[in-house]
Amino acid sequence: MDEKALLAMDQADYMNAEQLAFFDARLLELRQETLDEIEASKVDINDERVSDVSDRATLEDEAQLALRLAVRKRQLIPKIDKARQRIRQGDYGYCIESGEPIGIARLLIRPTAEYSTDIKNINEKRERRYEDKR
Repeated sequence: MDEKALLAMDQADYMNAEQLAFFDARLLELRQETLDEIEASKVDINDERVSDVSDRATLEDEAQLALRLAVRKRQLIPKIDKARQRIRQGDYGYCIESGEPIGIARLLIRPTAEYSTDIKNINEKRERRYEDKR
């Protein structure tokens, strides 16, 4: 099944066995890609040696950026595992706060999504208000 066929499915088929299998495979693929990217970033950070001071500073800046990206990638692994666990439990595709469907289109963009768009927007507004009060 491809994305087009998935989007064309009837709403009554939401999170049927075929859709769950599609997203499980997508999450498994995303997990492996993420692990590969983390491993590749380790090599990039450790492999470069330079004697020139300005080149060294540039490389250190690039290494810091690569490290931040690797940390973000590492944080994605538990989210992927959690999404796959929700598939096994039968909760995948539904907002963990409201229970409403997250939607196929949103899950195609972000297969680890836990919240519907409406709930995510509400939570982000709350966070912004909290940050503004600090």
